[in-house]
Amino acid sequence: MRFSYGWPITLAVVMIVLVVALIIGWVILTVEIKHSGLFWTAMVLGTSFLGLVLVGVVLYLLISIKGIRLTQRQSNFIDSVSHELKSPIASLKLYLQTLSRRPVTGEQAANFYRFMLDDVQRLDTLINHMLDAARLDQQPQEAELVDVELSEILRNCAETACVRYRLPETAIRLSTSEAIVRARPIDLEIIFRNLIDNAIKYGGTPPEVEIDSQFVADGVVTRIVDNGPGIPAKLRRKIFGRFVRLGSELERSQTGTGLGLFIVRTLVRRLHGDIVVTDRQGQSGTIFKVRLPARRPAAEAPPKAAVSPQQTLDKMKSSTS
Repeated sequence: MRFSYGWPITLAVVMIVLVVALIIGWVILTVEIKHSGLFWTAMVLGTSFLGLVLVGVVLYLLISIKGIRLTQRQSNFIDSVSHELKSPIASLKLYLQTLSRRPVTGEQAANFYRFMLDDVQRLDTLINHMLDAARLDQQPQEAELVDVELSEILRNCAETACVRYRLPETAIRLSTSEAIVRARPIDLEIIFRNLIDNAIKYGGTPPEVEIDSQFVADGVVTRIVDNGPGIPAKLRRKIFGRFVRLGSELERSQTGTGLGLFIVRTLVRRLHGDIVVTDRQGQSGTIFKVRLPARRPAAEAPPKAAVSPQQTLDKMKSSTS
């Protein structure tokens, strides 16, 4: 949500007009009608104007605080993106200069290529987040919505995450039931790709992720569980804000832009679902629970019994008799 300056400017102009009217009214009250019958009428009008000015001051203060917070988040985002761009580019430049200026062994070259691929993946993730955030203002057309099997999306996201982070397949345990969600496939991929990536990045060492998707009465509920340190209860609503990243930007051990969970929540709400965050009872870790409207797959029609030529002939005879 972009911050608009039209509303605070309008409010400021209205407050200035009220203050001027209030001053003029008090001057007239003092000079002209102090002893006339209009005294109490002017007092009521003046008090009402004063009350409106006070309400305007409070609203202006709230709007100013909102603008300051948004500016701080945008500054945090710029710092994060600058770091996300500069670090992999500097790393790529160093490896390429090393490969071009002096001979290296085959093992060293293989390691350099692997590190460069990691840096390219990091840049690709950043660009994808930026593009995903830019597409949030575009409402999907009805023609773009299709019936999607959610278990396939979850399985593909889990396999892709294991490959990206070089994890064994056992690092992500998957348990799903079949459910059909009416949505754009790319939206579902963005939602669960971000949640699984976060579960791996902020999980324990080694990361262990559980994905459980079960059909309920009003839809399908998917739980993404990690084994990380968890999120304090007072910060669980804050993490879904735009540009929000917990902690100091200069003390982070994980990459990110502060847009992932904001994108997730926006897309989930667009699909008429909801997302909540809880901790694991008796264990360290976080649970992201996503509920989406869904329906069960249509039951397949039972196969028709084979009919022999003799049975067909007998049926034709009985129908003509």
